[in-house]
Amino acid sequence: MTVSLLDIRVPAVLLRIDRNPFHHGTLGAVRSLGRAGVEVHVVADCAGSPVLRSCFVRGLHAPPPPGSSPAEIARVLRRVATRVARPAVLIPMDDASAVAMGRLRAELAPVYLLPAMPGALPERVADKAELAELCGSLGVAHPETLVPDSAAESARAVSRLGLPVVAKWSRPWLTPAGSGLRSTVLVRSAQQARELYARAGEAGSRLLFQAFLPPGPDRDWFFHGYADRDGVVRAGGTGRKQRARPRGAGLTSVGRWTANAEVRVLAERITAELGYRGILDLDFRRCGATGRYHLLDFNPRPGAQFRLFTDTAGLDVVRALHLDLTHRPLPEGSPRPGRAFVVENYAPLSALCPAPAGRELAWHAPDDRAPGRAMWHLWGRHAARRMVRGFTRLAR
Repeated sequence: MTVSLLDIRVPAVLLRIDRNPFHHGTLGAVRSLGRAGVEVHVVADCAGSPVLRSCFVRGLHAPPPPGSSPAEIARVLRRVATRVARPAVLIPMDDASAVAMGRLRAELAPVYLLPAMPGALPERVADKAELAELCGSLGVAHPETLVPDSAAESARAVSRLGLPVVAKWSRPWLTPAGSGLRSTVLVRSAQQARELYARAGEAGSRLLFQAFLPPGPDRDWFFHGYADRDGVVRAGGTGRKQRARPRGAGLTSVGRWTANAEVRVLAERITAELGYRGILDLDFRRCGATGRYHLLDFNPRPGAQFRLFTDTAGLDVVRALHLDLTHRPLPEGSPRPGRAFVVENYAPLSALCPAPAGRELAWHAPDDRAPGRAMWHLWGRHAARRMVRGFTRLAR
């Protein structure tokens, strides 16, 4: 019988407030901890999600509704803690959860194990407008960012930055589901900028415009890591985004573990100067003109493709968090550069290509087959609904 490196007496609770049924990062965390023998509880809306089918889910709990107050989220988590009946490692799987955990840290600490991090920090780094200010104070390259106060100022902002520009809602986790608003949009006219600003009240946060850094080969990079109780970044690594959905400005559909010392040093400096503790996922884009790496996003939780960075000792950022918070030593493994990560429903052909250095699939796994089968069934229905909506719009 194999003895787990993790303390399997301590359960893990995964919190996801976002209603995305195809969030493969949640499944990755379930499998990573479940395979190590940890009892995994999921607080998320999984009724229409393949995650529900995983053999590693030990408990499923109703999440707080989108837009819940911190008090409502705290009530849900206290109820879950009562059912679990012993202190558990709490892991946020989306920005809304990470922000809530930061605000509620003092209240949750008696029943959950949490990184010792300043409570306001997750909210500051997740907010796109505040991140721009943080980068300025740290001397970290970041696309020029303007936050308009009116529709007319929005038009002037895009004129100053030069079309096309990137438009973002500063706190995308507040955007209502079903509103049709996307967290990031490439704006190609002043009129489009004015129309977006008119929906700021509906979006729930500020609209900002950023200078557009064109994508290209070898320009899109990400860094995943875990900052331990001493602030030392452990596990994780640097990866190159080869394909994204939506193209050029979305989640990683195909990524590869690629050593990049410059990106790693930059990520570790940012983490140290902020005093960050816990799991982090950073997105960078290299400027084609200057060669500098610009920090585009700082996600204070596991990135959806975190399982790409599983070293020879089986360590990833989620296991590193559990080990550190339960005062267990982290094993010393070696990196596995060249390893690939593929999200099959977004890049099905890439999932079939040879992968000499190894590959991690988002949904399919030999020891947990049901989520992969469920994903294709649900994805077919999802694609059919989108086609019907598209035809309906054309007809109108």
